[in-house]
Parts: sequence; structure tokens; C-alpha cells
Amino acid sequence: MTTSHRIAGPLALTFSLVLAACASVPPPNPAASSIQVDVPRVAHPAGETPAWWYRDGAAQAAQRGAMIGRAKNVIVFLGDGMSLTTVAAARILEGQRKGSSGEENRLSWEDFPATALSKTYNTDSQVPDSAGTMTAITTGVKSHMGAIGVAAGDKNNCADSLDKHTQTWLELADAAGLATGIVTTARITHATPAATYAHVPNRNWENDATLPAQAVTEGCKDIALQLIEATRAGRGPSVLLGGGRKEFLTTADSDSRLADKHGLRRDGRNLIQEWQQAHPQGAYVETAAQLAAHPNNTPVLGLFNYDHMQFDVDRKADGAVEPSLADMTAAAIRQLSRHREGYVLMVEGARIDMASHDGNAFRALDETIAFSDAVRVAMDMTSTTDTLILVTADHSHTLNFVGYPTRGNPILGKVRGSNSFDGVPGKLALDLAGLPYTTLNYANGAGNTGGTDAQPAGPKRYPHWPRQLVMPASGRPDLSNVDTTAVDYMQEALVPLNGETHGGEDVGVWASGPGSHAVRGSLEQNALYHIIVQATPRLRAALCAKGACDGNGVPVNLPKP
Repeated sequence: MTTSHRIAGPLALTFSLVLAACASVPPPNPAASSIQVDVPRVAHPAGETPAWWYRDGAAQAAQRGAMIGRAKNVIVFLGDGMSLTTVAAARILEGQRKGSSGEENRLSWEDFPATALSKTYNTDSQVPDSAGTMTAITTGVKSHMGAIGVAAGDKNNCADSLDKHTQTWLELADAAGLATGIVTTARITHATPAATYAHVPNRNWENDATLPAQAVTEGCKDIALQLIEATRAGRGPSVLLGGGRKEFLTTADSDSRLADKHGLRRDGRNLIQEWQQAHPQGAYVETAAQLAAHPNNTPVLGLFNYDHMQFDVDRKADGAVEPSLADMTAAAIRQLSRHREGYVLMVEGARIDMASHDGNAFRALDETIAFSDAVRVAMDMTSTTDTLILVTADHSHTLNFVGYPTRGNPILGKVRGSNSFDGVPGKLALDLAGLPYTTLNYANGAGNTGGTDAQPAGPKRYPHWPRQLVMPASGRPDLSNVDTTAVDYMQEALVPLNGETHGGEDVGVWASGPGSHAVRGSLEQNALYHIIVQATPRLRAALCAKGACDGNGVPVNLPKP
């Protein structure tokens, strides 16, 4: 039996016009827009040159149809260390904070229409670091562990790196006349933000005191100095928000907010003052209130902490003197969106990674929720018609989500259910020794329950940064009366280390806006650069003007900075 419905009168005309409009603007057809780029076969890893990596990444993006993108603006959100396990657990925690069971909750980017997996290895390591991975994302070329904006080489060899500088999409955007900005909760000279503007083989060269004498002689400059030099003469990022005042101050300079702290620079150059002198109309800010008072029409440098910015839970406990990641994201978009030609912005949720290194899942998940809030702000302030938003991570961590907890079980709590599929709701699951265990734990790190030089045997509390194990764990502690949901509780770790390590599995990529349809399947991490560049006409045109494009207009040849 069929039922027909007839729509008459003006409503019928409206309905017909809507259908016609929908039919006249079909969604992108990736298959029809696919462009094939020939990539030579090479021996791995010996044949992987920078030019090969660049062309291979271009081929992945073009084959997925990135070339039909028409993005005016690009925002790249980088959740440092945000593994898929971290995403799943944070999703549940946020939902439970809202009063639901949590599993059905969605973080802000989980409604994006496009998803993919990104392979994160460095050229010299199965499990990567943030520098080499972010360099792949920002330059289109995979590189070694520790690399900042240079192709693969020796991380301690300055001379070798000088002719291996690779251009980032932030630098390309600046050259193409777009506005640019950087937002991070880390030191602004730390690995992820540094990889958008600096070029050194070793991520640790954040200030001149960390540069080896030979590197200075050979012509390498520290990361903080490179940032200041990149922003002179009206060029470079006009929005710089993060932490790390110590990298810009001299040893003779007291920190403005921590009088007992001094800068680390030995060259006598106060780089904050140099930025202010180069931007007499700009604003240097150190607090959330000062950032909120900034007029949004002049360059801004915000350094909100002597070191990394606070974890969000600690920021709130201290009266929110520092701005949140969402606050900084909103301020950046307000300013950059004034630029008629468009903008490119990088936003890093850096402390997700640091909390996992500390073995503290509460802060890792809480930082992920704060990161989601920042993405939501960007979604609300931009349009999918002209702004490509890409959310991803640089690498994963060893956080595990285990057992058979019942639906709605507190994600930071102990498993209530069973060790098998026939769990009993409400009852604690027990290990073979009759002891309860948590849903979340780490494969390694300082949460190991053995005794150390810093804390006795048993459950550990943040902060715990041991130098040596003095008493190996003998079985597991009884967690029956331990509040594992507490802010400072450190999840158990199998292998005792002074800090938890990264993981090597793939991470997620989520995208919306022009060109986002190209984000699908399994991608090499450096292909993300090529999706961004190919989907943004001004970036693509700038590369073609440099002779980097093939006959189809695809940038396939590695450009010189």
C-alpha cells in the first residue's frame, strides 16, 4: 500500500524552489574531483627524501579531492597527545558532568562531517614526538624526532639543517597576504607552536642559553628569537597567545608576576621589549583581564605564565587570572577575522599531553574538555561556507580504557561489573587477587605503585616525578577506600618510569568546511598539510607562483622557504 501527499498553493511553490536549490548545489563528489599525482616508488625508509614526502602527501590530498576546496580561512586545532582513548574517555566525563550516563555524549568536533585516521610515526621512530609530528602537519614533509621546521637529519647538527628548512603553511599564509595567529596553552616556543614558524633541528633550542656553541657558530638561532624576528616589519603572526615568558627574558630580568624568577636568556636581549618596540601600536598582555580589554585591531602578544600555562582545573582554582583556551581562541578569531583576505590560525590544547605524561587522567580528560570548548567557540564564530576547521592530534599516549564497567559507571572510578561479559551491576569487579581496579590506567609512567625516592609504595598522587624506583611493586594496592576520581589521583602504570611515554597508534582527524570532504580514510600525517594548502586557493596560488605546481595546479614540488 502506498500513500501520496499533495502539496498545493504557495507552499508547493516554496517546496519546489527548495528542492531545485538543493539539486543545483550538489555536495562535493570526491570521486569526480579526484586528481592523480604520480609518485615514484622508493625503498623505505632509505628512499624517503623530503621531495618524495612532499609529493606523496600531495598525491593523497589531490586523490581525495582537496583541490576543489574554496576555504578563505583555516583553523587547525591540535590536541597534543589526544589519543582516541582520551577522546572517548573525555566524551564520557563531559557527559557525566552534565548528569547523563556519558557514553552518548559528543565532544564538539564529533559532529563534524569528515573523519580520518592519521599515521604519526617519525622518519626515525615508530613512536613519535610532538616536534617531528607537527613539522609533518605544518610543512608536508615527515621528519626526525625533535625536528622543528626542517627535513630529516641529525637533531644536534645545526650546519646540516641549514639547507633543510621547510616552509610552513603559517609562513606561506603570511607571504600570501593572509593574517596569521598562534594560540597555545604551552610555552609559545614549545614544540607544537614552534613548528609553525621556526626552523631548528632540535626542539630544545628554545632560548639562546640552550644553543650549543657550535650551533651558534654555524648560524642557528634559538626559537624565541626566530619568533620575534618573524613578526617584524608588519609580517608574521599578529596574534601570539600562550605561556613561556622565561624564554624571552634575560637572566637579569625578574619575571613581572613571579619576582623570584628570572629569564633564561644570556644574550642580554629582552625579546618582549623588542616586540613592543617593533609594535608600538600593539598590546603586550599577561592576564585574562588584559586580554579581554585588548581592542582587537592591533597586534597582540600574550604571555600568561612564566612557563607553560596552568592546567584548566588549577587555573579556575587560582581565580582564572590566566585566560582559558576558549577565551584565547575567541580573542584570536575576533582579531583575525577583521582581515579581509582571510586568515590561518593554529590552536593547541597542549596540556592534554602533559597531564598524561604526569600519569594523571583527570587533568588529561579535563584539558580535552577545555579543548572541546575552544573548538565550539570557533564553530560558533565562523561559517562552514568559508572556514576550514581541522581537529587532530600529533600523537597518542598509553592511556587504556579497560574492563567491563556497566553503562554510566564513573569513567574515573573503579570498574563496577565483571572481568567477563556477565557482570553484576553495582558490584566492584575484582582481579585475581580479589582487588578492585580502575577503568583507566597507563601502560607506563610514574603511576607505578612501587616505592620511589619521591613517594612510598602504593597509589600515587600528582605531582610525582621520581628519579628512581627504590621498592618494586609487590602486587597491587587495595583501592577499595581510595577515591580514584580525585583531581590528583594518578592511575596505576604497569612499567615504572619517571614520566609516561607517547603511544604509536593512529590518531583521529575531524574536519568541517571547504575541503573537509578530503579528510577520509587512512592518511600519512604530512598529507594534512596538503589538504589545507590545496583546499585554500590563496595558499595554492602562492605555491604555483613559485613554480611548485604541476599541470593540474597541484602543488607537488617542495618549495623553498
